[in-house]
Amino acid sequence: MTDNRNIILAIVLSMVVLFGWQFFVAGPQMERAQQQAQIAAEQQAAADAALATPATPATPGAAAATPAATGTQTFASREEAVAASQRVAISTEDLEGSINLTGARIDDLRLKQYRETVDPQSPIITLLTPSGVPNAYFAEEGWVPVAGTNIAVPTAQTVWTVDGDNSTLTATTPVTLSWDNGAGLIFRRTISIDEHYLFTVSQTIENQTQGDVALYPYARVIRHNTPHVQNFFIQHEGPHGVLGSNNLISKKYSDLQNDRQLTFENTAGWLGFSDKYWATAVMPPAGTALNARFNWSNAAGYDDYQTSYVETAPVVIAAGATATRESYLFAGAKEEAVISAYQNQYGFDRIDLLIDWGWLGFITKPMYYLLTFLYGILGNFGLAVLAVTVIVKAIFFPLANRSYASMAAMRRVQPEMKSIQERLKDDRAAQQQAMMELYRKEKINPLSGCWPILIQIPVFFALYTVIFISLDMRHAPFFGWIQDLAAPDPTNIFTLFGLIPWTPTALPIIGSFLHLGIWPVIMGITMWVQMKLNPPPPDPTQAMIFNWMPVIFTFMLGTFPAGLVIYWAWNNTLSVTQQWFIMKRHGAEVNLFGNIIDSFKRKPKAAETTKS
Repeated sequence: MTDNRNIILAIVLSMVVLFGWQFFVAGPQMERAQQQAQIAAEQQAAADAALATPATPATPGAAAATPAATGTQTFASREEAVAASQRVAISTEDLEGSINLTGARIDDLRLKQYRETVDPQSPIITLLTPSGVPNAYFAEEGWVPVAGTNIAVPTAQTVWTVDGDNSTLTATTPVTLSWDNGAGLIFRRTISIDEHYLFTVSQTIENQTQGDVALYPYARVIRHNTPHVQNFFIQHEGPHGVLGSNNLISKKYSDLQNDRQLTFENTAGWLGFSDKYWATAVMPPAGTALNARFNWSNAAGYDDYQTSYVETAPVVIAAGATATRESYLFAGAKEEAVISAYQNQYGFDRIDLLIDWGWLGFITKPMYYLLTFLYGILGNFGLAVLAVTVIVKAIFFPLANRSYASMAAMRRVQPEMKSIQERLKDDRAAQQQAMMELYRKEKINPLSGCWPILIQIPVFFALYTVIFISLDMRHAPFFGWIQDLAAPDPTNIFTLFGLIPWTPTALPIIGSFLHLGIWPVIMGITMWVQMKLNPPPPDPTQAMIFNWMPVIFTFMLGTFPAGLVIYWAWNNTLSVTQQWFIMKRHGAEVNLFGNIIDSFKRKPKAAETTKS
């Protein structure tokens, strides 16, 4: 009975995991679908608000305000918005797009190495989009005058001029833009980009006036309308940043709507927006003191989200002198190796947190490194997942060996345990003491049977996190019909694998349970076989739990990433083999095939105790 109790405990813990998934994930699916449809139906009601430069405090350390998001036109499409202004092309191995000469904004960016679906002909990922169309998303840098001064600085309507003959920004050829304010200040902006996703923006001011000029440099990322997010509790999507002693700041879009504005003064670091696989963030050189701000407004009839910073110390340009300030923009894919290299090279504070490794990051990150190492050897992430499962089993084999040996011993002493229970059924204290003496004599730990399951829970979460958030897993194929390990098994038994032209998942309430592919069914079968290692418990309630748990888990895992379902099915298979071998070696009877056959035998009805 004790080993049955341990199995039930393990099942209850797993139920907590999976019902948590259902509560936080499957439940909100319908709501997310409705929100996405609403967002898709929205049209931008008005142009962006006209440029307004709020007063900037003159004292360093006070929160300087950045200009408001701007734009004076609306466009029917993204392509029309891009074509409406003069631009400088961006072309690298990883990026393509353009810089808008009106405002000198980086507002047109696509990721050449990533596509929207597994179809190699599908469009490449669009990251940044110009103002004037729904879901605009762009970055800009600039200057804010010190309070009480009236200095003409570049705005969102400023048309910049390209210096020299270079009209394309590449990894080897930077672009310099210039603008003369007509009052003795010449602004230049040199934009360069590395071979991946980091823009370096060098802003220079030439002061031809007769007096000193003081300006605050700022940078920001602006996003119009609320983007569709997957809303999974293990990964953050939305405004975030690392701001010195404030540490990691992560906000949902709904949180920012409620807060409206969050200000962090005299800090340091970076901030921006994070999607599941992509991110955009602005940062000054490492260690630069800044005032950071997250804010939201709906003044123009659509949600306007901004993450921005203003340096706390103004740049003072003496008469006849020139001053330069640098800032950086990360805009691209959340590739772990690339982001780690930026952290090491530029010293950006914890920029590796652009990737949300989750609560178990101390396990998740090593798990990611192990998977990518095995991928380098095996050439397939699915095989790497299988190999990781074997490695985890090998690491915990000593613990599993002791646990299953203890379970085998428990099974051997079942007759003595039943004798004690019958002999001392009226004296629970004496019965418990006799049981403990028996455990001590046979060197049995009655709780040891739980450990093989319990130790897998953090491993399970870590592996799931890696499969879900890792860009390497996105569109990574396995074999056969699994072409994306990060997506659910695309087959569905409720459509007879595509023969019936309907979408059962669209049904209200139960639709989220009506996606059941081949691999979840395989997982359910392996789980059922694993439970048949033990004879059915005599208690009818326990027997019912054992009979239904594989079915419940099968449906629960139907919408899990295929890589995780494959891991669980393979793990169950290894567990069956491991448990059978260990318990057999320790003399316990393991009648697996007999238990399976008994499951299909018709149970006789209970005999009548009375006759009419």
